[in-house]
Amino acid sequence: MSVHPAVEITRCDRSRPGTAARLPRRAGAGFKPQHADAILEDDFRIGFLEVHAENYMGAGGHPHRILTRMREDFPLSIHGVGLSIGSPTGLDPEHLARLKTVVDRYQPEQVSEHLAWSTHDSHFLNDLLPVPYDRATLDRVCDHIDEVQEALGRRMLLENPSTYLGFEASTMSETDFIRAIARRTGCGLLLDINNVHVSATNHGYGARDYLADFPLLCVEEIHLAGHAEDMDDAGLPLLIDSHDRPVDDLVWDLYDHVIAKLGPLPTLVEWDNEVPDWPVLKREAQRADAVLDRHAIVELGRRHAS
Repeated sequence: MSVHPAVEITRCDRSRPGTAARLPRRAGAGFKPQHADAILEDDFRIGFLEVHAENYMGAGGHPHRILTRMREDFPLSIHGVGLSIGSPTGLDPEHLARLKTVVDRYQPEQVSEHLAWSTHDSHFLNDLLPVPYDRATLDRVCDHIDEVQEALGRRMLLENPSTYLGFEASTMSETDFIRAIARRTGCGLLLDINNVHVSATNHGYGARDYLADFPLLCVEEIHLAGHAEDMDDAGLPLLIDSHDRPVDDLVWDLYDHVIAKLGPLPTLVEWDNEVPDWPVLKREAQRADAVLDRHAIVELGRRHAS
C-alpha cells in the first residue's frame, strides 16, 4: 500500500452553497426513540444525535414527533443506509427525493451515506455490499455523489466500508479510490474506524497502514461501533460489523491514534442491534469524550508553546 505525501491529499471543498454548520467536536450517539426520555432527563448532555434517514421517510407519526422534540435540544446528523451510491443501475429518484424531504425538514448539521450498493432493479437488499475499485465504478460513484449533492444543495460525507471480500476487477486500493472520489466531488469523508479494523483483519493488512494512506484531511466525522468475532472456512479470524456490543479495545486504540493526528472531531458511537439501555451507550460516548478532551488539551498546549 503506497503512502501519499500530504501535498497530494485533497483538501475537501467546504464552500459548497447550502453547507450546514458542523457538528460539535464531541461524542454523539445513534438515537433510538426508546432512549428519548432518558436523554432529556440526563444531566449529561450528549454532543449530538444521529439517525438513519430511512426511519423518517414517512410523512408523520410518532417517530417524527419524537425527533422534532430532540432536534430542539441537540445537533443532528442524518445517516443514509439505502441510497445505494455504488449501484450500477443509477440512483432511485424517489428515494433521493424522500431523503431530501427528511433533510429539508430537520436541517441537520451533517448528511452522510455509505460507499456501497444495496439495490438491484426495483429490489432493496438488506445489506451494504462492496464495489470494485476500478475506473468505471469510480466514474459512476462520483456521478451519483454529484447528483446527491446537487439535489440536497449541500455537501455530503461518504463512509468507508467494512468488507469481507475483494474483487479481482479492482485496479486501485480502497484508499486511492476514496481519495479520488473526494478530489473529484468535493464531498467530505466519514471515517468509520471499526470498519477499518474489520476490513484490515478480514483481508490481512495493517489497520494503521490503511490509515496512513487515507485522505484524513477530508474527514469530518468519525464512527465507532462494536463487532462480532468469527472464523472463516480456513480457520482465520473473520470480523462482522454487527453494531451490537461495546467498542473493542483495538478500535479504541486506533481512534486514539487518529485523534492524535487530526485533533478532536465529531465522533458517533453506533449501537443498532441488541440495543442496551441509555446508560450503557452513554458510557461509550463518555469514553470517546475523554479521548477528545485529552487531545484537545494537548492541542491547546501546542498552540501556547508556539
